Amino acid sequence: MSVSALQASLLRIGQVQAHLSAPMSLLLALMAAAAASLPWLWPVTRHLTVMAHEGAHATIASAFGRKVNGFEFKLDASGATHHSGSAGGQAGSFAITFAGYLGPSAFGVGAAELIRAGYIVAVLWIGLAGLLTIMLSMRRSFGIVSVLLALVAVFLVAGFATIETQVVTAYAVTWFLLVSSVQIIRSRGKNADDAGKLQGMTRIPAGFWARTWLAGALAALVFGAIQLV
Repeated sequence: MSVSALQASLLRIGQVQAHLSAPMSLLLALMAAAAASLPWLWPVTRHLTVMAHEGAHATIASAFGRKVNGFEFKLDASGATHHSGSAGGQAGSFAITFAGYLGPSAFGVGAAELIRAGYIVAVLWIGLAGLLTIMLSMRRSFGIVSVLLALVAVFLVAGFATIETQVVTAYAVTWFLLVSSVQIIRSRGKNADDAGKLQGMTRIPAGFWARTWLAGALAALVFGAIQLV
């Protein structure tokens, strides 16, 4: 690790990098699917998905003008985003609640679009900025450990790894966001707290919201795959 390596990596943010071959991208897709489905691995990797989930809640809350007061992440990969204010009224509360389970998909689609445009290394730095934002608002919880570990790992790759490693990592993270969004919706479904909250707001059964999230996540996966292969 050196200052010159970090400077070179920072310059790559605005540069265009070469895409991976389709077979290599598909191999990373399979690895992402394994990380989101293997019983011994998913309990660990899903912490990253929950970070994206809570990040989506916070993003929409901020967009409506509400104050984000902090994040909590527990060892069982559950999380919470604390915000205050009533800007946006009931519509704002609905949007904030609805956004969480589509958050990983939305971030995955955004990353896939950047990769398609060739700004592949930028994906890592944007992800790093998101993790830093969460870390700065972290409340005392297991998230102090999990978010810090993710933050350090992404920083080391984004700041000091070879460009080849950075490109592979950006693809892998993007695939994981897209695939794990489907998995976490399938695993929690209508039993998700957010589905129950939406049912309370609208009187529409929780199962409807779970199916809506799943349809959105599958559509995002297909769209992202088109950009990545």
